[in-house]
Amino acid sequence: MNIKIQKPFSVSEIGQRVNNEDAIYPHSEYVTVNDRLFLVCDGVGGSNKGEVASSVACESIQTYFQTFLEKEKVFDPAFIEKAVRYTEIRFDDYLKKNPDAKGMATTLSLLYINPESVFIAYAGDSRIYQFRNGKIIFKTEDHSLVNTMVKNGQIAPENAHKHPQKNVIYKAIQGSKVPVDVDIIKINNVLPDDLFFMCTDGVTEALSDEELCEIFLEKNSSEDKITIIKERCRYKARDNYSAYIIPIQEIEDMNVFKQAMTSFLYLFA
Repeated sequence: MNIKIQKPFSVSEIGQRVNNEDAIYPHSEYVTVNDRLFLVCDGVGGSNKGEVASSVACESIQTYFQTFLEKEKVFDPAFIEKAVRYTEIRFDDYLKKNPDAKGMATTLSLLYINPESVFIAYAGDSRIYQFRNGKIIFKTEDHSLVNTMVKNGQIAPENAHKHPQKNVIYKAIQGSKVPVDVDIIKINNVLPDDLFFMCTDGVTEALSDEELCEIFLEKNSSEDKITIIKERCRYKARDNYSAYIIPIQEIEDMNVFKQAMTSFLYLFA
């Protein structure tokens, strides 16, 4: 197989905060249909350089992919783990030079499109969704205190977004002294017209899953969808809000292609 995408669209806005601690990769002005790696990170730490943490994570992971993907030839969960370990070392380097940034951290949501599948990796409460015909067929599970409380029956799901500790997370990239165990999932169930959606908690605090389903059910373009999300978050989000929509265009069957080429060459041999 060979998974092809349409042009992705993104947003990253400051919301009602004084600075934007979110970071995305690729930057919206540079993204193309040939991109395969997508990152959405939400820096933690406020005055402790949350914006630096998210930016360093995006820069470090994409640098590792760009440097080593072709050399290693094989892409698997171990490759993602090594990219995260490399990023933690980069955090160490920054903290040595900038001790005032102690405590900085960032969530991670990573999506990589392989020819045959989609790999995702995440830590924290930045999410990745897979939509099909307006329905959620996959969603990451927040590494957060509130989500744990919901699972344990301590609070009702509808009260989670109002809880005073809703922003407390238990997984984040912080540096090699506190290595993070990222969740890595391989998705083989991918069809044309599926939409992958990555976002920080500024989006999910402003828009419920039901509201997102309504947006993704609309028969409009991915650009229109990201514009709707941006406008709704503008009025409802108190936090920074960032998101990426990656639309699946088609799934080529390479075996069929090879057979067709073989037949074509045979006819003209």
